[in-house]
Parts: sequence; C-alpha cells; structure tokens
Amino acid sequence: MANQTHIQEENIEEVKAEKPVKKERKFLTLKQSGERSWYVIHTYSGYEEQVASALKQRIDSLGMQDKIFDVTVPKEKQIEIKNGKRKIVEKRIFPGYVLVDMVVTDDSWYVVRNTPNVTGFIGFGVRPTPMSLEEINRIKKRMGVEDPKYKVDFMLGDLVRINDGALKGFEGKVEEINEDKGSVKVLVNMFGRETPVNLDFLQVKKV
Repeated sequence: MANQTHIQEENIEEVKAEKPVKKERKFLTLKQSGERSWYVIHTYSGYEEQVASALKQRIDSLGMQDKIFDVTVPKEKQIEIKNGKRKIVEKRIFPGYVLVDMVVTDDSWYVVRNTPNVTGFIGFGVRPTPMSLEEINRIKKRMGVEDPKYKVDFMLGDLVRINDGALKGFEGKVEEINEDKGSVKVLVNMFGRETPVNLDFLQVKKV
C-alpha cells in the first residue's frame, strides 16, 4: 500500500509538472476620448520638417485622415542682422517639437509614435497630454503675425561696439532692446560718464 501511495503521488506531481503555465501579457490600452485636440511630439533636433512630411505620408497611406487631421511645425518670421544687412527668415518657434491635431486612439498613437525620428509624445508616461486652447491660440497668433520681429545676437547687459554714425568705434553696454522698432539703447562712456544712446540694430555689433 505504501508503494502504491508513493506511485500515485509521483503521478500527480508529473501531471502538475506537465500542466502548461499560463503567461500573462500586458497590453497598453489608450482609451479613445472622442475629443479632437492638439498634441505635442518631440523629435530629434533638426528633423522637424522631415517628421511632419513623413507623418503626413503615413496618414494618407494608412487611411488615418479621420483620426489625424493636421501636422504643423510652428514658425514665425524674424529679421536677422548679418554683415550689416537685414534679412527676413522663417524660424521654428519650438525647435525639436511638432504639433499634431488628432483624436488619440491605439491606432493613431501608434502611427504618430512610430514615425521615423519621433522620440515620443509630451505627456505623462505614454499618455499624451492635450494642449490648452490658450496655448494653441497663443501659438497661432505668433504664426500669423505679418510684421516680422528682429532677431539679434546680443542681450541686455552685453558689450557692443558701434560700427556706424558719429560714435563709430565706441563701445557700450546694452541697456534696452526694442525688437518691434529694431532699435537698441546703449550706455556709452563719454567724458567720464555713461550716456544713453539710441541706435539702430545695424549700427552695433556684439563684442
């Protein structure tokens, strides 16, 4: 009897050993809110335009027009001063970022996230955070401005040299910058005291 009991116990152990172990698989599920919002994706620096173009192609080829509506690289016009000349250029407002107008679902998230050179959504973990209406309106306002702003390489407190006009050759410290008018106020040391002088951006250069 003892031998039979021992054999039965061994058989039971063998059956237990042969029973397949159920493995759990964890899936990430993004619940569709049904609300259309703007989201921010992060890209490798300098690849914003390539990402926008590639994502638009993926939207068309994968038939995601009903989930992803627009892809934008926010830009604004600026006036750069180079070699004494003004030049109007378009500059990215947020280098390294692209805006996407979409409804977030598992499929739309996958299409955007797996676009080449996209490093991820801005949000908590893998869940994208929608932009507020105030943020969107503020960005659109900057993008829609017709009169470009000046872009200079000096800041408040910087030392600059005057390269044109009656004070050519003098140096001074930047006290005030007016990007709308393209002018700068410089404190120039004259006759032993600092004198404020208003100049055009073209008349000064950072030392």
